[in-house]
Amino acid sequence: MKAIRRVLIANRGEIALRVIRACRELDIATVAVFSEADRDSMHVRLADESVCIGPPAPAQSYNYIARIISAAEVTGAEAIHPGYGFLSENAHFVEVCESCGFTFIGPGAEMIRRMGDKAEAKRTMKVAGLPLVPGSDGVLSGVDEALAIARTIGFPVIIKASAGGGGRGMRIAWDERQLRASYGIAQAEAGAAFSNDAVYLEKYIVKPRHIEFQLFGDGHGKVVHLGERECSVQRNHQKLIEEAPSSVLTPEQRTHMGELAARGAASIGYRNAGTMEFLFDETGSFYFMEMNTRIQVEHPVTEQVTGFDLVKEQILVAAGEPMSFGQEDVHLTGHAIECRLNAEDFEHGFRPNPGQIHYWYHPGGPGLRVDSHVYGGYVVPPYYDSMIGKLIAYGKNRSEALRRMEIALEEMIVDGIKTSIPFHKLALKHPRFRAGDLDTGFVEQVLKEHEAARAATVS
Repeated sequence: MKAIRRVLIANRGEIALRVIRACRELDIATVAVFSEADRDSMHVRLADESVCIGPPAPAQSYNYIARIISAAEVTGAEAIHPGYGFLSENAHFVEVCESCGFTFIGPGAEMIRRMGDKAEAKRTMKVAGLPLVPGSDGVLSGVDEALAIARTIGFPVIIKASAGGGGRGMRIAWDERQLRASYGIAQAEAGAAFSNDAVYLEKYIVKPRHIEFQLFGDGHGKVVHLGERECSVQRNHQKLIEEAPSSVLTPEQRTHMGELAARGAASIGYRNAGTMEFLFDETGSFYFMEMNTRIQVEHPVTEQVTGFDLVKEQILVAAGEPMSFGQEDVHLTGHAIECRLNAEDFEHGFRPNPGQIHYWYHPGGPGLRVDSHVYGGYVVPPYYDSMIGKLIAYGKNRSEALRRMEIALEEMIVDGIKTSIPFHKLALKHPRFRAGDLDTGFVEQVLKEHEAARAATVS
């Protein structure tokens, strides 16, 4: 077992604070790194030690590997937790950490590299027996190959960046003309975003659900799944509301999908926390989409329904401890819903709305959890992701969790900036959400209906 007495957190915001709290429970000291824009952030205040690593731009701070390593060296940290985003899925960063003698709290570099290449990930999971969306076997050689495959599997199809994520480098084509026009655009976007213009092609699943399984591995072939999360409420491939469990899966489907996901991760000797993502269509068929090799933003809903602390487990497994649970110990109890609290104006295209929070009040009561780094007087900087926190409601069933969330959203006060709270209130009231009738086009429908209602009121 490796001695971990001090952990450096190579991140910011609520996830940095979440890691600090897990370390405190384990009696592990923490080091916060921060940019000049985050000097007054709560994670800086609560860490045992803090180091400024540069100006606001991520390239000069949170993504600057040499500065993070230097901060770990001067503070005597033994391990580095990457959180999510930034360097969390950067295989080179993992290699640098390990070559400098630091324990990386996450999977190994080769696992990150294999799963980060979406085409390679699909090939790997196909061998492991996971179902794939029909499409190209790997990276496309050109538009002619894309057209030939599309004619075989049928339109619509979607072009995706091989090294991509977050919706960049994606283009849907409903016919050959659109495919010809979209191919070069997708390549250009991929090259600009990821310095890699390789793309692949898949059948486009109309009105799919986005369902993901939380996984945890010990690095020695043992992988456990902790059930699924419903992540279909998203805009531009960015999730807004997540639930555990999904209201659509039967116990048999949950067991089958979970076992396949665990088998796929075990096939690469997966270590630490990870998530297997699937598309689930209207017929009940499901297809492997990608694997995220890190802790997810939405991990709290899984923690609520399983009772396991995933961040503490990450640290213990990285230290060489055996996993504290097996598959037989995982039981889903109750229901949890998470709303991402973003500094955004949803009525103007979810436009970011940074600025000073004059007053901050978050609700309490049974079954409520708020993960956030902000407070009254805090200034939300314009340089990073707009998420300022997460509101999680838990109940003995979906109905109770939903009602608790609605009450919490009514009680929550964030004065000084616009947030996503009004959107969440609107979405949770929608008949389709209440019925659990969701797909990845749900948000667009809600927005369209809201605009129509506003227009009717004005006229």
